[in-house]
Amino acid sequence: MTDKTQALPAGSQSSGTSPAMNITRLLLEGRAFFALLVIIAVFSFLSPNYFTVGNFLTMASHVAIFGLLAIGMLLVILNGGIDLSVGSTLGLAGVFAGFLMQGINIESLGVILYLPLWAVVILTIALGAIVGLVNGVLIAYFRVPAFVATLGSLYVARGIALLMTNGLTYNKLSGRPELGNTGFDWLGFNRLFDVPIGVIVLAVIALACGFLLSRTAFGRWLYASGGNERAAELSGVPVKRVKVSVYVLSGICAAIAGLVLSSQLTSAGPTAGTTYELTAIAAVVIGGAALTGGRGNIRGTMLGAFVIGFLSDGLVIIGVSAYWQTVFTGAVIVLAVLLNSLQYGSRGK
Repeated sequence: MTDKTQALPAGSQSSGTSPAMNITRLLLEGRAFFALLVIIAVFSFLSPNYFTVGNFLTMASHVAIFGLLAIGMLLVILNGGIDLSVGSTLGLAGVFAGFLMQGINIESLGVILYLPLWAVVILTIALGAIVGLVNGVLIAYFRVPAFVATLGSLYVARGIALLMTNGLTYNKLSGRPELGNTGFDWLGFNRLFDVPIGVIVLAVIALACGFLLSRTAFGRWLYASGGNERAAELSGVPVKRVKVSVYVLSGICAAIAGLVLSSQLTSAGPTAGTTYELTAIAAVVIGGAALTGGRGNIRGTMLGAFVIGFLSDGLVIIGVSAYWQTVFTGAVIVLAVLLNSLQYGSRGK
């Protein structure tokens, strides 16, 4: 009897997991982290200007845009949906903020109203929430497929941005001190302890999202509804409310990304954010989230965003053509989806 009881732990090796399978699983689950290490190592070898603190901080400020979009996209994908409108929402939010910073012309009173910066930020975030709310209501209550609903919002938001600007760009958004509308460039150019404000904003929102997913009832509801919506609904999860909420949060994240990008450029154009929704989806997939919903985390998504950002900036630094950058980015996305299929497919067997 003693020999048998001692043999049980050893017998766990024959339960189907070999060292090779364990290594494969480790590589699959940590692929975003390992990919980031490889990217840093390769570009540091190819360019002496890559592996510097200043360059990393500059690249991180670029990643902040994709990272903010990816956080909202992660919430939607965890719910089993997709949000194709985030790039256009980013562009619309930037244009809306630029419109407010330029001043609101009230012709009946013959005055131009200049809003303080905090009001511009709040109104812009509210606009992003409204876009997300429309998407969520269409999908949750009217049962419009997420792909169709958000594709329509993509065109509507982009069209409104073009109409607001007549296809032009709002420039010089830094404001004028005598009008009390300065400070818009603070997000893009200021630093705290030498860290760009945009990166700090990304870190704060990522931490808040991580807490939301891991420590709150909403996070449990989100994973449950994304994994099996019908079972979650029968268990008392407010499935429709969760669905609407994730699209609202996605719209808010896109609006904040629009504020950060416009602040970095001190200008706002109606075409800003074009195809950024694909980059956000790529970051989430590279980070290990399942497109079918219910699987993924904020840590992986942030690593995915840094993989995309550091790869793109590295290719620029070594002088690779922008056309080849698109090819490399597409190849990375396809590879990430393939690895996701291998990871989650093997678990299901």
